[in-house]
Amino acid sequence: MGLPDHHLTEGERRIRSFRPHWKCLAVPFLALLLIAAASGAAMYFMPAFEYEGYARAAVAVVSVGLLTVWTFVPYLQWRNTSYVLTSHRFTISTGVLSKSHDDIPMSKINTVSADQTLWERLFGCGTLNVESAGEQGRITLRDIPRIQEVRAELFQALDDAADGEPDEEVRRR
Repeated sequence: MGLPDHHLTEGERRIRSFRPHWKCLAVPFLALLLIAAASGAAMYFMPAFEYEGYARAAVAVVSVGLLTVWTFVPYLQWRNTSYVLTSHRFTISTGVLSKSHDDIPMSKINTVSADQTLWERLFGCGTLNVESAGEQGRITLRDIPRIQEVRAELFQALDDAADGEPDEEVRRR
């Protein structure tokens, strides 16, 4: 997911790959249920009249359009967003039709902080703020699953990069 193994540099190891928390799909799922119920009710309770076929087709077209915009597109965005933490960098990949990859080298990360609302604590996710010395400055990543584990692994990777500790593969040689 996100960064294929053949794109890793020599000595670089993958620590964690993940995507945004599934709670991002709660509203699109509710939209799916509401649109399906509303269109089903509209079709069922539609009175018989001369242009009933056209009216049913119009309900179907509007329903498919709403499902596409409010359900399918958010799902594709969630599915095509991935985060990869390696021993050398933090990679953010986004985009459905056009892809965007942002790599933040561990040596450029200055500050890492995590925020969780009560609702996010119940779901086990949160917001990760990463400040880097690069062009982007501060990056805010919302709905990160297992935020405390990700933050701890990111700190460990930062410590390992700062200490210049060799990776496990290098130690074996």
